[in-house]
Amino acid sequence: MASAAIPQDYQLGDLRALINADAAELSARLRAQQLRDFPPAAEKTMRRFSPGEAAKFIGIHEGYLRQLAAEGKGPAPQANNRRTYSLDDIDAIRASLDRDGRGARRYVPHRRDAETLQIISVMNFKGGSGKTTTSAHLAQFLAFRGYRVLAIDLDPQASLSTLFGHQPEIDVGENETLYGAIRYDAGRRDMAEIVRSTYIPNLHLIPGQLELMEFEHETPKALMEREARDSLFFARIGEAIGQVSDVYDVVVIDCPPQLGFLTLSALCAATAVLITVHPQMLDVMSMSQFLNMTGGLLDVVANAGGGTQYDWMRYLVTRYEPSDGPQTTMVGLMRSIFGSRVLTHPMLKSTAIADAGLTKETLYEVERQQFTRGTYDRATEALDLVNGEIEGLIKQAWGRS
Repeated sequence: MASAAIPQDYQLGDLRALINADAAELSARLRAQQLRDFPPAAEKTMRRFSPGEAAKFIGIHEGYLRQLAAEGKGPAPQANNRRTYSLDDIDAIRASLDRDGRGARRYVPHRRDAETLQIISVMNFKGGSGKTTTSAHLAQFLAFRGYRVLAIDLDPQASLSTLFGHQPEIDVGENETLYGAIRYDAGRRDMAEIVRSTYIPNLHLIPGQLELMEFEHETPKALMEREARDSLFFARIGEAIGQVSDVYDVVVIDCPPQLGFLTLSALCAATAVLITVHPQMLDVMSMSQFLNMTGGLLDVVANAGGGTQYDWMRYLVTRYEPSDGPQTTMVGLMRSIFGSRVLTHPMLKSTAIADAGLTKETLYEVERQQFTRGTYDRATEALDLVNGEIEGLIKQAWGRS
């Protein structure tokens, strides 16, 4: 029987020409869509927080916050005589509590002299594990809690940068990613020159874009032509972060979804590693391969003098559906194997997080009334539990109670 004619659009041709044409058309359409939805002059802003949210971020009871408001600390009431708080208001209250010396604790959580910078590399080389979502919400949560945070987008796809309002094709130019601080030639820049402020006072960003792939392409050549004074690839991210380490408490690195030179350098720079995993069989099998490959490569790096000592390493279960029997079985398997290295709290799958991402926002940025109360509250509770557990690991590494 004769086969049906293949439509013209699907006939074989020059693959290079086809891909280049499709890439150009898709890029142009996406750029036009971005310009319509997010004009270059537009800037993201952070919403104001309710007294309950503000008290939670400061670490006090809401009743105490109301007492402070009665004493004149904090903003004046706004519309309908309701009082809401900006992040600057929250920081000012923290500082005033420390100045007043109320209680034995400190409310501004900046690290102290003997406490080392915490560098958390968030990774998995399988897409869809929630790596970028985890990095974005963790960085924001820690900034809300008063820590000085640097978020580094190490993924050439730059999804983290987009969430934070920096569109890679429009807002990020040549030599404006971390590549600019770790490249091998004379174009290398100081780290401080590529750090950007964000709409969150305690959060700075180093954005990503496709030029990060240059590090993957140039490293093999650099290894062959290396001079004695040049540091090896695995030390370069740590050295770059060291240039700005005094002004931050925590660095969160969103690693690319592959095990290349960028990821290995981020691993060697890290003081902590967070591996995100979706509790499905294929994802866990992929993670098994990831762990085997990572272990072998770290052996090579260690033999070459790279650092592999960490304060902590944890697995985070992401996009978890408690009612899904196979997922629950897989989580149980992971806990039986890894024990306490699996975070106690999983990140639940939520339409609220997915819907917020459609408008390039995190769940912390959207207004509660955009969702049904139960959906929003369940998602934010899960986020806060996960991020609070990670904050506890940071404090533990510093020796704080």
